[in-house]
Amino acid sequence: MNWFDIFVLAWIGVAVITFVSLVFLKVRAPYGRHANDKWGKMIPNKWGWVIMELPALIVTPTIALLGPSEKDWFAMLLLGLWLFHYINRTLIFPFRIKTKGKMMPLTIVFSAIFFNGVNGFVNGFFLGFLYNPDATRAFLDPNIIIGISLFCIGVYINHTADSKLIALRKQNSGYQIPRGWLFNYISCPNHFGEIIEWTGYAVIGWNLPALSFAAWTFCNLVPRTLNHHEWYYENFPDYPKNRKAVIPFIL
Repeated sequence: MNWFDIFVLAWIGVAVITFVSLVFLKVRAPYGRHANDKWGKMIPNKWGWVIMELPALIVTPTIALLGPSEKDWFAMLLLGLWLFHYINRTLIFPFRIKTKGKMMPLTIVFSAIFFNGVNGFVNGFFLGFLYNPDATRAFLDPNIIIGISLFCIGVYINHTADSKLIALRKQNSGYQIPRGWLFNYISCPNHFGEIIEWTGYAVIGWNLPALSFAAWTFCNLVPRTLNHHEWYYENFPDYPKNRKAVIPFIL
């Protein structure tokens, strides 16, 4: 096992520790509906999103494209899916959300810069310096077909949920109970979609760095979704009792 694999395994270990800490200590990251100024200086929510997602958009393709590894169709597929997600998350999504006047602590922004920087480095370094093309790999390989299907399903769920939440904000300046579609079953279909999306990416890539990002997505979003779920119950007495948090019928 080389230094890179040890580093990535340790990074996955940090994800697991983070998950356990957030769930059992019930830490609510102070942005979005949980925002407060107890975590230090605040900046506009929109620009916080842009700044904290930017490292993943820049670091991964830069390292991947400048590295000496051959860039075959499979490497470009992984890089293309990565860019597809992060162009939306960095340059489009922050300007779609209706969060005028809402703020985000710089503590969260800097934490996310570190998180996205490490994830960007891990996946970019693999593609740019460690990737070895496999001549036997084909586009119709089961893991690629299954992975792309999961990725696309996840993107659809995430984007549709985001759009419904944005439309709900347009109707009223305050928070409301989302209803209809997957919101009948879980509180945060947007998070559920992103978990599916990066699980699909890991299935396509079938490598340790891609797995690490899927693990981090789960370990980061599930605790946040549980926080949202609890918040709904705290603020809406009529919140549906049979609705789960993030995985329909399960969690």
